[in-house]
Amino acid sequence: MINVKEQARKIVDSLPDDATWEDLMYRLYVREAIEAGIADADAGRVASSAEVRAEYGLQASRQIQRPFLKRQC
Repeated sequence: MINVKEQARKIVDSLPDDATWEDLMYRLYVREAIEAGIADADAGRVASSAEVRAEYGLQASRQIQRPFLKRQC
């Protein structure tokens, strides 16, 4: 497994030359959030969308086809 310093270096190296501190912080935040989500899923700490909607009193979801939007990370 790659350690955190090596992962951070890879993220820094992947940034364009005109990147800002905000760009770097965003990519680090996204990476950490993804890893936390994967760890939660692996540990079984997940809820279905129906469970979340019920918890917050939201209506059941209709199946709406939306195009996938990809933000470069």
